[in-house]
Amino acid sequence: MFKKYILHYIFRVTFFLYVLYLYLFQGELLSQIAFFRLHGPITPLHLIWAVFMVEMLMQILPGSHVSMGCLKQFKRNYTPVPHYDRAKLFDHVQTMNLRAIWVLLAWLGANAVFGLLYLAGILGVKDLVMLTLFYYVCDMTCVLFFCPFQRFFMKNRCCVTCRIFNWGHFMMFTPMLFIRSFFSWSLFFTSILLLIRWEYVYVKYPERFWEGSNQSLSCKNCHDKMCRIKKPFYEKRPVSSGSLERPD
Repeated sequence: MFKKYILHYIFRVTFFLYVLYLYLFQGELLSQIAFFRLHGPITPLHLIWAVFMVEMLMQILPGSHVSMGCLKQFKRNYTPVPHYDRAKLFDHVQTMNLRAIWVLLAWLGANAVFGLLYLAGILGVKDLVMLTLFYYVCDMTCVLFFCPFQRFFMKNRCCVTCRIFNWGHFMMFTPMLFIRSFFSWSLFFTSILLLIRWEYVYVKYPERFWEGSNQSLSCKNCHDKMCRIKKPFYEKRPVSSGSLERPD
């Protein structure tokens, strides 16, 4: 899985450079997103749209070859921990929900700035497209190398245990909200549907998302091995017996 994601990362960087070329030398083409239609002659915009849409649709297929960070939402990947502590599960859920809210507020606040710049005419359609492509690369950078949301907000061990792993496409396509077209809104609102599904499953089956209740998320049962570069992060907390600390 690690090698697969490295290849995926290379693809995203290459795709970013391709769109950057269009941005620099055929900027008017990217600006045509406002008039995008699925029917008609095939253009680079159709390729960009198709790549984004296919990647999103893969997130709702239980058999997709993606990280357990995504697949843990499905029943087939839930292996119960015998007699797990439901009180600890509830505490974990409340903590992760609060941290996720902070991530959401920080993300919406930062992107509201770009939205205002676009509405003021300082940024154009092609600028928001490139911002989306930048997020597209950053999303995989967070998985493989360094994730500021993990380190500074969520403090989860790794992507396998991440509460907001499937928020990636919603965050990626946030700039598309400001562009009124089929191209942009079809991507943004599809990402919203994925987000809603993820949150629904989290609320209804929180035991699937916590290592303490799902054996599939433990290090010893991990088959992804995504932590070769980005090592696991353990939040240190004081415990009742003195000043000792333990990983979350």
